[in-house]
Amino acid sequence: MKNITFKIFTVSSLFLLLFTSCSEEFLERPPQDVPVDAEFYKTDEQVLAGSALLYNKVWFLYNDKASFSVGDFRGGTMMSVYNYPDMVQFNTTPNSQMNYDVWKSLFNTIGQCNTYIINVNKYAGPNVNPEVKKQTIAEARFMRATAYSLLTMNYGAVPIITNNFTLVGDTTTVRNTPESVWKFITKDYRAAAQDLKETPLQTGRITKWAAEGMLARTYLTRAGVGRTEGNRNQVYLDSTKYYAERVITSSGAKLQPNYADLFLTKNENNAESLFSLQWLYTGTYSSTTNTAPSSLAFSPSIANGDGWGGDFSATWWILSKYEGINPVAGSPNMMEGKTLDQRLKATFMLPGAHYPEITQTLENGTEQELRFPYNQGAEISYASTKKYVVGKAKDNGGLAGFHTYEINTYMLRLAEIYLAYAEAAVGNNSSTTDTKAIQYFNAVHTRAGLNAIQGPLTFDRIFDERMIEFSVEAMAWYDLVRLHYYNPQKAYDIISNQDRAAFAIVPDRIPNPTSWTFTKTSWVTVRSYAANDGNFLIPIPATEMSQAPNLGKTPVDYYAGKQ
Repeated sequence: MKNITFKIFTVSSLFLLLFTSCSEEFLERPPQDVPVDAEFYKTDEQVLAGSALLYNKVWFLYNDKASFSVGDFRGGTMMSVYNYPDMVQFNTTPNSQMNYDVWKSLFNTIGQCNTYIINVNKYAGPNVNPEVKKQTIAEARFMRATAYSLLTMNYGAVPIITNNFTLVGDTTTVRNTPESVWKFITKDYRAAAQDLKETPLQTGRITKWAAEGMLARTYLTRAGVGRTEGNRNQVYLDSTKYYAERVITSSGAKLQPNYADLFLTKNENNAESLFSLQWLYTGTYSSTTNTAPSSLAFSPSIANGDGWGGDFSATWWILSKYEGINPVAGSPNMMEGKTLDQRLKATFMLPGAHYPEITQTLENGTEQELRFPYNQGAEISYASTKKYVVGKAKDNGGLAGFHTYEINTYMLRLAEIYLAYAEAAVGNNSSTTDTKAIQYFNAVHTRAGLNAIQGPLTFDRIFDERMIEFSVEAMAWYDLVRLHYYNPQKAYDIISNQDRAAFAIVPDRIPNPTSWTFTKTSWVTVRSYAANDGNFLIPIPATEMSQAPNLGKTPVDYYAGKQ
């Protein structure tokens, strides 16, 4: 659980904020909901209080719905019949509300980080420990780099902004090339890695190892940027392996033994977590609490008066990736002699699945341990979301309520570092027999109760492992973007062949089913959507283009002419 001091710093700083409504002119003004009082940054406690908001409040809108609408619905690991059609169907327009939420939320995070850096450098008093000042500025640079990585992967060329105050009244803002944005991101992470300590200042805060883990992710992505012919930059692939190896061998981080335990409130800030958003249960709806579980839970019967995800489901495509299950239409799916991947139950609910950690209220008002319902004869029975669905207040030590949950959001886990090393080892080859890469892959794979592979290890095998491991963690889309940088056609082919439509699931018995039969819904005529150069990236929101028309101009290199 979180260090109590961290909580006090976060909550107490809220009283110093100037809250404002959302503005359509986002790029034209500095954010106004950070501590800006010149008398504020005078002690270590005040400096830490300001940076604590970088772990929750500034990420609120992205975490609420934008993250999984892009990361999972657009990525193809989740589907919805009635919600997020622009993301599911690859028809996102400049006027899409979710598009605007993604853009606005990430630039909000960047703006808050910029303002924090400026304020601390300007106002920090002589009583502030220089190490605390250095550490918290490093935190702000780390968060800014993270937001920029998400922005450029969604929109391509975006403007690099380091001082929002200079934007007031300025309509000449232009976009910067993806290559220069990634260079900027790398410089921020490298600076953070240099200044952050190996152990956190407080429980839940990032360390040097979080920054080096993000460098492993960044170099793996940069290796393909601008290289559409399929040959990734080997120097960057080697850098990926270098930083991944350092984190794996020196950070002290360890995989959580039981995958399902990662997503219990009581296990937040565990040894596998390298960077998590630190949400606080406040007893009421607020911008420092995790609201995503409200949208993900399939029914109010397992929530706290919310639970709006009734038509959210795993896609047929992602279910086909899990070992031990074979969703062939119209036939029982359990594969004879195969062990079922333990991550399936922890991520998606199949009819009859039992979850003793969540209380379910039945229609007659009685309560029981959750058994995911199956309605006999129903045309659609979803494989509903389980990951990040933690149940009622009584299931979480009181740390859950209507639109307020404390469970942290993972932004970087050690499992990703293992798989990043493995992917970099494959590199530009068709496969690898690298012993260490196979060992690291198997560390993630066998935790799910599966047999170790002997090799060789291919890109496709690692890609599928990532899809399974990080489903409902807003990762799938960004994996596709990373692939798209250097092999766009392969990314288009994967997306265009994903079945993203409704289906029915019939268990062989209730309770304790041993197999299920899947049937594709007859009234659905379109089950997949074509991705191409024209719809792959998300268009800049119309409101931003109208306020800053120069965003439509040809992107420029941010570093051109700079020393």
